[in-house]
Amino acid sequence: MATAQTAPPEPATPPAHRDGNVLRWLAAHTASLVGDSVYFVALGWTAQKTAGPTEVGLVMAAGALPRALLMLGGGVLADRFDPRRLLLGSDALRCLLILAVAAAVALTAPSLWLLVALALVFGAVDALFLPAVGALPQRLTHPAQLARVSGLRSLSTRLGQIAGPPTGGLALALGGPAAAFAAAGLLFALSLPLLLTLRTRPPEPDAPGRPRPGTARQDLLDGLRYIRRHRLIGPLVAAGAVCECSLLGTLNVGLVLLNAERGWGPSGYGWIVGGFGTGAAASAALLALTGWLPRAGLMLAGTLLAGCAGAATIALAPSLWLAASLAAAIGLCAGVFGGLDSALIQTATDPAHLGRVTAVALLATVGLAPLSYPLVGTAIATWGTAPAFAACALFASLGAAIALTSSAVRHAELPHPRRPATEATSRGSGR
Repeated sequence: MATAQTAPPEPATPPAHRDGNVLRWLAAHTASLVGDSVYFVALGWTAQKTAGPTEVGLVMAAGALPRALLMLGGGVLADRFDPRRLLLGSDALRCLLILAVAAAVALTAPSLWLLVALALVFGAVDALFLPAVGALPQRLTHPAQLARVSGLRSLSTRLGQIAGPPTGGLALALGGPAAAFAAAGLLFALSLPLLLTLRTRPPEPDAPGRPRPGTARQDLLDGLRYIRRHRLIGPLVAAGAVCECSLLGTLNVGLVLLNAERGWGPSGYGWIVGGFGTGAAASAALLALTGWLPRAGLMLAGTLLAGCAGAATIALAPSLWLAASLAAAIGLCAGVFGGLDSALIQTATDPAHLGRVTAVALLATVGLAPLSYPLVGTAIATWGTAPAFAACALFASLGAAIALTSSAVRHAELPHPRRPATEATSRGSGR
């Protein structure tokens, strides 16, 4: 009698922070982020040397328009094609574009039209790059490691924000705008060989929802329907969008105006922003090291509510040290919320839809949230800092309400990295 043969067990997946595949992706991602920061420093500095304040604002804002308009199309392409190849192609385009501008700036005086054109094209390429970045982690590692990957990615973002501006400033001091643009291009180039060495898992060819031959519009509508009908992903994307649109303007614009009102000066603003960054980095390190937090859905809603309370209270802080401490607490809560939101979306989303889901989630940050900046400034000018901060925090708390009213979010759990592989949220049953 023939004996049944059992399939050999799959090799254990190493923790993300010890996985060479993930670490190469993280290094490539960090190099690109630092390059992004250097590029924006070079663009802003060159613009203010070329034109007046109004034109500087035009140049700096120009890239946001194509990025927002084309982001959803980038998500469709990330699902139709291999996100690693899309990432390689878009990063190579960014590299060639910036190096070409560096050569042009070195050979002739930069003009306003050149800078606007650069910002527009760079924003359009970013619309391909960003969804591919979000769709790739699920192809690199096991779902149980995605919370760690989310934490590592947040740490990478903080590192890019810290290292980029000084690097850009140093390049400007040594060689002017041409050297700064060249430095950004070389950082993009550095990421390319790292991306080439990545090993990714191929998608299932017949996975439900995988784009079939058809129009991009059909694929986009299919992705939007998937988000709307999914019991977990829909509320998570909505909660994240409400949070970004409410708190991002408060933190980026409101804290500047609060600091000016209190007369704490540039160093005071530095302490407040540094406090927020420290809290956010601590939350990223927590996720990166533990790879799991209990009752993820409830913790997500709880940290969002705590962050809202901190945002409403910081405008009442009587001293700088208390404001900086509250900023650190807000950063910690916002980081935990954002990390859990991202990790739960990554683990729950069908791989065939991940590019489109990522694009919709990012659209709130790069497309909608900046629209709140003038609204926050107007609210503070009309009502004062404390009422305006309280109103923004109250609106942000609607994101927590969306999460708490969803049974799927309240009961959502992340896969435990040290337990047998069982996904916390079934991709099929979530619809």
